[in-house]
Formats: sequence, structure tokens, C-alpha cells
Amino acid sequence: MSRVYDALRRAEQSGLPPVSGPMGSAIPTLESSSLQGILELVEEIPFNPNPEAHLIDMTRPDAAPTEEFRALRTRLNHMQTLQPIHTMVITSPSPAEGKSFSAVNLAMAESNIAGNMTLLADFDFRRPIIHNIFQVDRSPGITDYLLGKVALHEAIRKIAGTNLCIMPAGEAVLNPLELLNLREVKILLNQLPSIFNWIILDTPPLLFAADANLMSTLCHGTLLVVRIGATTIDSVTRAMQSLCQNNVLGIIVNGARRGELYSKYTYYHSYYYAKPEQKS
Repeated sequence: MSRVYDALRRAEQSGLPPVSGPMGSAIPTLESSSLQGILELVEEIPFNPNPEAHLIDMTRPDAAPTEEFRALRTRLNHMQTLQPIHTMVITSPSPAEGKSFSAVNLAMAESNIAGNMTLLADFDFRRPIIHNIFQVDRSPGITDYLLGKVALHEAIRKIAGTNLCIMPAGEAVLNPLELLNLREVKILLNQLPSIFNWIILDTPPLLFAADANLMSTLCHGTLLVVRIGATTIDSVTRAMQSLCQNNVLGIIVNGARRGELYSKYTYYHSYYYAKPEQKS
């Protein structure tokens, strides 16, 4: 991979476009014409989530977890009317704080709106979990596309009967950060909003890898997930310092019980705090 990155850098400096990737494969690029009708090529799969995934039930909109993610969805969609927000990183300071739980359920809530095409992309190449949650193969996925092994539509799956698409991580790579530094990642994130209204990225924790910091600079916004009783103030402070402050949309407080926040209800859910919107 280092040779691929060096070759891309040399090609950019010389003004010549790269013509091949690893093992002679074509370096993927997205032209506007190639994006037309791409969803018709995407494989549809049944909605068959892992029973232990703790997904919200959109058929029960009054259930506490569903209500909280719908409230988060409403807040973000309002922000989107004030400024162009389409690509969003969801991360946490440390592992096991609920970033993937939040990313998946937010994507499900967004996709429940008619015509609101949503993509959930697993950019946590180190410990991917999206494919396990939806019980699909990890590959082909994002890394396979970036390495030029598959076309974009082959790296995406559409959940049948919904507006939700998922993009698994793909095959394991030795150096995820080096792959994320390829210019194709920026091209991909710049072009995907022409297909999807929301692109939600699940990334590694901020304090354990530089991946999320890099991806946050390429996306329109970042949501930070913290967990009551687990995340320390020091961790939150260091995580916020590592991010571009203007790029942080808000914080999701995870692991609370309903009674701790409002009443005697004890249903596990996430609660959302967001900064006041600011017009750009």
C-alpha cells in the first residue's frame, strides 16, 4: 500500500493522472455519468439483523429508544436546512461507548423518512461490525472499492423495502490509515451526496487511532458518542481537542436509563445534546 500511495503522490505532483492500482487494477474514480442509476445496480438484501444488535423498532415510534433517535434525526435534518450537511462521522473517545449502536440506529431513523436515501458506511477497518449487525458478508466493501477490486455498486447493499443502504468495511488491510489517505476517499465522499441525502460513517475511537480525525476533516460534521459511567471528562476533553471544533455537531450521551433523565422509566436508550444551529 505504501507504494500505491507514493505512486499517487508522484502522479499528482507531475500532473499526470494515475492509471492503475495494486496488481494492475484500475484506480477507482467517480464520474458524474457513472453515478446515474447506480442504485439500480446495487444488490438488495433482506432485513435480517442480529437479534443482539439492539436496533430500534420503527414500527413502535413511541418506544423510548425510537423516540430519542427520531428526536436526533429531527435536530440533524433541521441543521441540514441551514447548512449543507450530508456526510457525518460518528465516533467516540474510547471503545465500547456506543458509537456503532448510535450510527446504525440513526441511519435507520433517517432512512424511515420517505425518499430520504441513507448510506451507513463502516469506516472502522480495524474492528468493523456493521456486517455482523446486518448479518452480511464483510467483503466486498469499502476497502475492496478503494483498492480497485470492485465497482462502487458492488460494495453497497440495499436493505429491501427501505431507503437504507449499507457499505461494509471490506477485506482486512494492514494499514487502514494509509488507505484512508488515498485521494479516492475524498472523491468518494464528495460524490456520494449526489446519491444519498445522508452518509453516516462509523469510525474507530478518536483516542485509539487517527482514522476518525482524518475522516472528520473530509466530512461535513462529527457526532461524538460518550457513555455514562464509562467515559471520563479527561477523555471527552482530549477527544474534543483532537477535532476541529467547528466540525462537531453535538454529543450523544449513551448508556443512560430513562429514569435517570426524566422519570421512572428504565428503558435503555440514547439521549442527544446538540449545539444551537448557526447559519453559515
